[in-house]
Amino acid sequence: MELTKKELLSVEVKHFDIKKYDVVGLVEAMGATAFQGRNLGRAAEIYNQMLKDENCSVILCLAGSLFSAGLKNVILDLVNHNMVDAIVSTGAIIVDQDFFEGLGFKHYRGSPTLDDNSLRDMAIDRIYDTLIDEDNLRVCDNTIAKIVNELEPRPYSSREIIREMGAYLQKNGKNKESVVLAAYEKNIPIFVPAFSDCSAGFGLILHQTSHPKKHVSLDSAKDFLELTQVKLAAKETGLLMIGGGVPKNFAQDTVVAAELLGKPAPMHKYAIQITVADERDGALSGSTLREASSWGKVSTSYEQMVYAEATIALPLLAGYAYGKGSWKSRKPKEMSKIFS
Repeated sequence: MELTKKELLSVEVKHFDIKKYDVVGLVEAMGATAFQGRNLGRAAEIYNQMLKDENCSVILCLAGSLFSAGLKNVILDLVNHNMVDAIVSTGAIIVDQDFFEGLGFKHYRGSPTLDDNSLRDMAIDRIYDTLIDEDNLRVCDNTIAKIVNELEPRPYSSREIIREMGAYLQKNGKNKESVVLAAYEKNIPIFVPAFSDCSAGFGLILHQTSHPKKHVSLDSAKDFLELTQVKLAAKETGLLMIGGGVPKNFAQDTVVAAELLGKPAPMHKYAIQITVADERDGALSGSTLREASSWGKVSTSYEQMVYAEATIALPLLAGYAYGKGSWKSRKPKEMSKIFS
């Protein structure tokens, strides 16, 4: 018998809470093994070293369907416990998943074997084994349009619009467990270089169609300049990259941009990437951090690739850093104040 929409959207994805588990000993033991266990152990040590380095600002890069998969609160804990200073992400994570849940909506457990034609007929979207109510996503689209309708018509960076989204959630949100909201309150800038490639794009289309002559638009060069200003304001930087794609390269490129501006900045001192992508096809998501060093972007002193799936590796890495407690004495950078 075919399941109804209500039945399909009945079991919520539960977000992982790194504070409930002490994984320090486990990760240290993995670091004494081989293959990706050893790589993960070394990556965890490097991340902890970033947090101990008082001159280091941590830039977190996010790609993939991470928050819909139950990792939202892992990143939320990094934000709330002063373990990250700037975020570069895909639009789906920040808008369709985090802001979406901030509005009170949920992601649900499904199966990759479900009939996708039936799902489409019921207005259910599938991300592998996770389900989303398309009707709720339309509300998200319209909420973005509502937010930008209230803004002064001019070009904006994604950071500026995401900050307005945080302000909206502070007043109108139904779920306070939101990275967008927490970053707004803690003055942590969030950049989404391909901002139109998500619900924000649909919202901006609605806005520009209803305001054809004077409207809000996106300035991708301003995004690049602002993140470069973050790099210049930091003495040292460490990259924690989950997945690859545009966020990875966008953050790495700030070193080259600073040089072009005549304000040379040091290469990213620390760099970690968790990915399942392969480097052999030349694609960015799988290109190694050592390769980035040839471009003058990443130092090879403290770099580690971890070839593992994020729902397994990220809770362990973040849980290790949380358990070590170096964040307790770390001072907030409040990088958003650069743009005040």
